Amino acid sequence: MNRGKILRLSSLFVRTLREDPADAEVPSHRLLVRAGYIRRNAPGIYTWLPLGLRVLRKIENIVRDEMDAIGAQELLFPALLPRDPYEATNRWTEYGDGIFRLQDRKGADYLLGPTHEEMFTLVVKDLYSSYKDLPLWIYQIQNKYRDEARPRAGILRGREFVMKDSYSFDIDDAGLDRSYQAHRDAYTRIFDRLGFDYVIVKAEAGAMGGSKSEEFLAKADVGEDTYVRCNTCDYAANVEAVDSLAPSPIAYDDAPAAHAELTPDTPTIETLVDHLNERYPRDDRPWHAGDTLKNVVFSVRHPDGTTEALAIGLPGDREVDAKRLESKLGEGVTFEPFGEDDFAARPSLVKGYIGPGSLGEEKPAGVRLLLDPRVVEGTRWVTGADVAGSHVLDLVAGRDFHGDGFIDVADVRDGDPCPNGDGGMLESARGIEMGHVFQLGRKYAEALGLQVLDENGKLVTVTMGSYGIGPSRAVAAIAENTLDELGLCWPREVAPADIHIVATGKDEAVFAAAEQLSQELSARGLTVMYDDRKASPGVKFKDAELIGVPTIVTVGRGLADGVVEVKDRASGERTDVPVGEAAEHLVGLVTG
Repeated sequence: MNRGKILRLSSLFVRTLREDPADAEVPSHRLLVRAGYIRRNAPGIYTWLPLGLRVLRKIENIVRDEMDAIGAQELLFPALLPRDPYEATNRWTEYGDGIFRLQDRKGADYLLGPTHEEMFTLVVKDLYSSYKDLPLWIYQIQNKYRDEARPRAGILRGREFVMKDSYSFDIDDAGLDRSYQAHRDAYTRIFDRLGFDYVIVKAEAGAMGGSKSEEFLAKADVGEDTYVRCNTCDYAANVEAVDSLAPSPIAYDDAPAAHAELTPDTPTIETLVDHLNERYPRDDRPWHAGDTLKNVVFSVRHPDGTTEALAIGLPGDREVDAKRLESKLGEGVTFEPFGEDDFAARPSLVKGYIGPGSLGEEKPAGVRLLLDPRVVEGTRWVTGADVAGSHVLDLVAGRDFHGDGFIDVADVRDGDPCPNGDGGMLESARGIEMGHVFQLGRKYAEALGLQVLDENGKLVTVTMGSYGIGPSRAVAAIAENTLDELGLCWPREVAPADIHIVATGKDEAVFAAAEQLSQELSARGLTVMYDDRKASPGVKFKDAELIGVPTIVTVGRGLADGVVEVKDRASGERTDVPVGEAAEHLVGLVTG
């Protein structure tokens, strides 16, 4: 058995803090800094102190165990990468301001790797040429760099972070399906071992491209990702990937003709609905915001520098979800609602009274119009008449107006129908993205010319899968999922030590007994954090709770009665154990 370690707090490079850091936004950030796991250098950039690095390395090793178990092989690319491969896939442009770019002394362009699809593809192209070489699964654990506009939440959203990215290479789609499932199963085992609650949801592929895509989300109230689950079936999806259930087309043969009516002082949905109910009451029910069609106009800037005006027509009781819109428009695309100058440049757009009559790429305003999926053929709407103080009633989709396409970016709400159409309703929650698996297909292989000879001697393009896990983000996600009001509370598999021994009082016999127990446990292969400082018991106990090792042993006054106190950090349960049996008892706790 390998000998364990003794981490003596009198010499360990750690300082705990009693006050929260000023920039801490979420509990995990606050406690990881206070407990001496990480230290901020700049926005989104952190130093891993010895305790934090021990947790990070344990997570990485769990990932390695499960990746190696399925036959994946580890390699390591540089973080400093040339421009050319990213030009070939157009991601040098698509990433926009999201990557760190630099030049060497000769003026050649480089970037700090945000992700390594291009490099994996090229190394396989360089070394393999036959179907007999496939399938191949390779991975790395590497620092990544992204120029986050708003780094936040400590290591949950940083500019430098650690990622495990793996890639599968197969001769056909059936092989990709098998590779995808093997990685998905490995991810389930990894997250089970990491010891926190998670959910697997349908996701958007985004800039990665490809078809099937799923996320592993750690359940957390502070999570940046909103996901939904059906209350009657197993449907679950990141809110960005929800496919809204569109109604069936409606016959409109007997629909009245569209007619414009005066609606003065009604530039908002609320004022319009009030006016409709007062001046044009319905026979069947009151007017609702969902009866109106509002057209929200954005100025969109693409990574190549071009701009366009984009209008989104959606029911008046919905809002455009910025994250859903961002995912649909793609990496590096930025947008903002039309401002006063934008409206001034397009006088045919009457703010507060915009209707589809002025929208569309072929219309005078030259604004592309994309419609919400709920705006199906035959649906009747009240919308702007493109004249101040006037709206059109009974405007029928498919008869009176058409869009330039559809886009599903309206906010998703609790109670929305499940996309499976089984009558269930969606319920929302928040989570932290911990892993993402993609079926990339042939996007990168085609762009970079990765082909092999098949069994008939014909060149075929390889199909790929991509599978990412964020070990550094996992440190914060696990902390967020397990902490309590006293401090961190690590699951045993990732804790920086197996046992935390606290020697209290001034009696040398106490320190001698604590030292002996530490040595016995170390000899049995356990890592012991031993608080041998000449500090007060109160300080030591607070630090033990803050640091969060799963088992805390107090050697103190009970020694006179021949016992030590063993406390479970998570439950708070305390047990007195005879000194002579303590080592065996503690080894049993750690080894199961």
